[in-house]
Amino acid sequence: MGVPRESAAGERRVALVPKVVEKLRSRGVEVVVEAGAGLGALIPDELYIAAGATVGDPWSADAVVKVAPPSPEEVERLRSGSTLIGFLAPLTARETIAALKAAGVQAFAMEAIPRISRAQSMDALSSQGNVAGYKAVLLAAEKSTRFFPMLTTAAGTVKPAAALILGVGVAGLQALATAKRLGARTTGYDVRPEVADQVRSLGAQWLDLGIEAVGEGGYARELTDDERAEQQQRLEKAITGFDVVITTANVPGRKAPTLVTAAAVEGMRPGSVVVDLAGESGGNCELTEPGEVVVKHDVTIASPLNLPATMPEHASELYSRNVSALLELMLKDDGDGGVTLAPDWDDEVLAKSCVTRVEATAVSGGEA
Repeated sequence: MGVPRESAAGERRVALVPKVVEKLRSRGVEVVVEAGAGLGALIPDELYIAAGATVGDPWSADAVVKVAPPSPEEVERLRSGSTLIGFLAPLTARETIAALKAAGVQAFAMEAIPRISRAQSMDALSSQGNVAGYKAVLLAAEKSTRFFPMLTTAAGTVKPAAALILGVGVAGLQALATAKRLGARTTGYDVRPEVADQVRSLGAQWLDLGIEAVGEGGYARELTDDERAEQQQRLEKAITGFDVVITTANVPGRKAPTLVTAAAVEGMRPGSVVVDLAGESGGNCELTEPGEVVVKHDVTIASPLNLPATMPEHASELYSRNVSALLELMLKDDGDGGVTLAPDWDDEVLAKSCVTRVEATAVSGGEA
């Protein structure tokens, strides 16, 4: 099993942490870690060596685990017949998927793991969404000109901030919970009415706009033009009453829906904050500049990219557990002290997360 150092700009996470390396070694898997692979997450090579890994070339391994999608140069370094596991953006990075197929690499996309009960321990989108939702609230608190909690002081009482979370999947629910812990008055909105009880369970109010768009796999479907126009009109009026708006709405493989219009931003109180977590797919705010922090109409609009990479220690730990759980479905004892990577294609999790496939691949108990 090979663990390379991530090459994408700003990516500080690592695919496997030493604790998971120890677990894999106990199964008979040899692990090769590229020098400095864990430094972004503050994990020195010495800790990997202590866990039983070897520092060397990870690209010649039978299986390679990554966080970010591989660059064209990294695809070329993968061995034909090997297996790649990581975030691969299969719905948008079609050239990468085609290159992996042409290279004869069997690839599993972590974001394609079905959201079913049995696969919760492998759901990397959820684990990293938790990190993003938490960090988004801290960013909003930093950029806000107002306190989050109610403060009673000798100079008088300061009202708590009002925070609206648009899109209450995993990231949105974590944002609601974190904003509540900081003392804000919280409200959640989603086009999936079945999540209203989850919002209320966190002590937040539910914003009901009368628009429903329930999709498959736990995601919202894309709104019709009429529904979108009605949603924007109603949201514009609602948004102006909040000090902080955090948006998390994404439709896989499509441009992010516009939820916060320029008119809504203009109607917000000066000093308010919008944190747009959908910047990588175009943004939920009409005035978003992906990856930038801008001020429009005296409202700060922040659209951070790859927030989980800003908390690399815990984000790597969670992601590594997700990868380990997925590997457990594939690893089979070979009867000779080692293990074979033998995916069961009747398993829904493996069948749906596999984006390129080869006939067979193995992980030996000796050389990696």
